[in-house]
Amino acid sequence: MTTLTAEAAKSTDLIEWLVARGLEGATKEELLDGYCNKLLELGVPLMRFHAAQSALHPVYGGTGFSWHEGQGGESATFKYSEQPNEQWQQSPLFAILNDDLGEIRERLIDQNEASRFPLLNDLRQIGATDYYATGVSFDIPTHNATKDAKKAVGGVLMSWTSNAPQGFEDKDLDLINTALPHLGLALKSAASARVSKDLMRVYLGRDAGRRVLSGEIRRGSLQQIDAVMWNFDLEGFTSLSEELPGAEIIDMLNDYLAVAVGVVHDNDGNILKFMGDGLMAMFDVGEIDEDARAALKAVPMLQQRMEALNARRKANGLPVANFTLALHAGEILYGNIGSETRLDFTVIGPAVNQTARIAGMHRSLGQRILISDDVARAAQPCGQDLISVGRYMLRGVSEPKELFTVYNAAEA
Repeated sequence: MTTLTAEAAKSTDLIEWLVARGLEGATKEELLDGYCNKLLELGVPLMRFHAAQSALHPVYGGTGFSWHEGQGGESATFKYSEQPNEQWQQSPLFAILNDDLGEIRERLIDQNEASRFPLLNDLRQIGATDYYATGVSFDIPTHNATKDAKKAVGGVLMSWTSNAPQGFEDKDLDLINTALPHLGLALKSAASARVSKDLMRVYLGRDAGRRVLSGEIRRGSLQQIDAVMWNFDLEGFTSLSEELPGAEIIDMLNDYLAVAVGVVHDNDGNILKFMGDGLMAMFDVGEIDEDARAALKAVPMLQQRMEALNARRKANGLPVANFTLALHAGEILYGNIGSETRLDFTVIGPAVNQTARIAGMHRSLGQRILISDDVARAAQPCGQDLISVGRYMLRGVSEPKELFTVYNAAEA
């Protein structure tokens, strides 16, 4: 029976630990924090660890994780930028990418002159003695790529810093490099899970994204729920879109939709879909009375934020728009609709159709906010002053509906 050497046993221990964390679905933060502590446990004199990774996200372009001995780890995100900032261009990790280097190592105790990397000079000031950086690529190498290329455009760049009197020993770096592919695989698994969650939430909505990831993916799987529907539209946007350049129209639309989405989310609602210059949202926070109060609580918040946005846009010489809002409550079917190859997680049912009918009454009634009697009844008692604007026969609805609006004393 072959007996493992001490160093081989350490490698096996670290690799098995990484594989186990990857299989159990550890987050990036859990994985890297545990990895750094595992290196210390195995005798690697680690003072600092850093990992930088590109991100598939609509807001930020990259993520970072920094760990310091005795302090633990901390994550950060970095916004998209057409041009890399000066600090990044002067970093060793940027040099690995830009200069096509496999790795960088600087023994800081052996240098009498300042490093070309400002970061390493700063680290030396706080006791660092050795620095090592490399990367793991998540991309499949092309036929003309070197087999040992570690350029991590589609992967992760990492650095390890020591404050031991003699820095890292060869056995320390051997341990790090032996386990590096396994660390990369575990990080790739964590990144894939995070990307799935982020994109599902961004494109499907918070609740629908969570449901799809939890396994609600079968066509026709629908749940019947009571909820309040919220139809938001911009007034006069069609005529503006014919007058303004395309880029200005997109910026304007994003400004207003961002306000509406923020209000819905701040009141525990869920965005169901964007419809041209408007959106459909749903409030399903508990019983129907709780749904109605949450939906109505969002109305004055929307008014205030829209007024503030219009004031800012006017001050900057930009065109402004107003909005209409229709609210209705009832039973809806919530789930997967479509074909075997293209599904939509959405809502259907009479309550959805009636909300659209109510939204069609804004112009004829001269009211920007219309609320059905179902919402008004369910919300009582509520903090808004609801004023009836009459009973009407809606197209496709057999019985008359009483509609209400919100009385705003300041606006009146």
